[in-house]
Amino acid sequence: MKSPLTMTPRTVTIREHKIPSAGSKPYIAVEGPDGALWFCESGASKIGRLDPDRGTFSEFALPTANATPIGIAAGADGNLWFAEKSANKIGRIAPRGDIVEFPLPTPHAGADGIVLGPDGNIWFSESDANRIAKITPDGRIAEYGDGISPGAKPLSIAVRDGALWFSEAAGNRIGRITVDGIVTEFPIPSHDSQPRAMASHPDGSIWFVETSTNALGRIDRAGRISEHPVPTPNASLRGVTVGAGGELWYTANAANTIGCMAPDGTVRGEYAIPTPNSGARCITALADGRLFFTQYDAGSIGEVVIR
Repeated sequence: MKSPLTMTPRTVTIREHKIPSAGSKPYIAVEGPDGALWFCESGASKIGRLDPDRGTFSEFALPTANATPIGIAAGADGNLWFAEKSANKIGRIAPRGDIVEFPLPTPHAGADGIVLGPDGNIWFSESDANRIAKITPDGRIAEYGDGISPGAKPLSIAVRDGALWFSEAAGNRIGRITVDGIVTEFPIPSHDSQPRAMASHPDGSIWFVETSTNALGRIDRAGRISEHPVPTPNASLRGVTVGAGGELWYTANAANTIGCMAPDGTVRGEYAIPTPNSGARCITALADGRLFFTQYDAGSIGEVVIR
């Protein structure tokens, strides 16, 4: 019987797009309202844009130097919103490049993951302040911390069933917060799994990477968690997204590969990234099914081409 890694009847190749700015260190990427890929350049203090059809870049310098932009999300207002971790701000950029910044009320909050919430506001994690916060389209900020275990370090956020779900990287839990700020936590079976990136699945589950456990985790609507290991040891999983047909695509930083897992936990393939030690981080699927990922150490955007 063939192993799961040799059963995929398709060809997967990886194309790389070099970002113009040196030391860009791209982190999170997302599809914008214009259909382009927008991403944070955490090392260059810029927001980047890749035209997926032409392969051309635009870059927009932030007003604050050394801001360390990390997370980015498309808002309901037609703009993109991003977390500036070092600057302690939330930024907003229009598709034409106009940027506004909003200071956070808590010093050194550590803004990180960010997502459009079910209430039309932008929600984000404050990993150093151990809080989840929201910002309204006009820039008003509210922070919520009650019910989050001390030292949990909330990171990524996903939306499901009218609530926000978040990974607790140091708390070894998945958290849930309502738009009213009520928190529930769900422990992960494996010890010290270091959950990070999250992705909502069409079947109603949420998938997340377990960086130190070398697995993808899945939490269903009832809060039950299952864990699905990947074959390459110590791969250091960082990003996950849902592709066509409900497959999970993930980045493996240490293994320098992109992996694909079926919703039943079967690994369908692992594919080498051409540039060694590229630092694969976020991976995202565009509305048309194309997959892109950030290469933090290589300063590039990778594209997964499936034929």
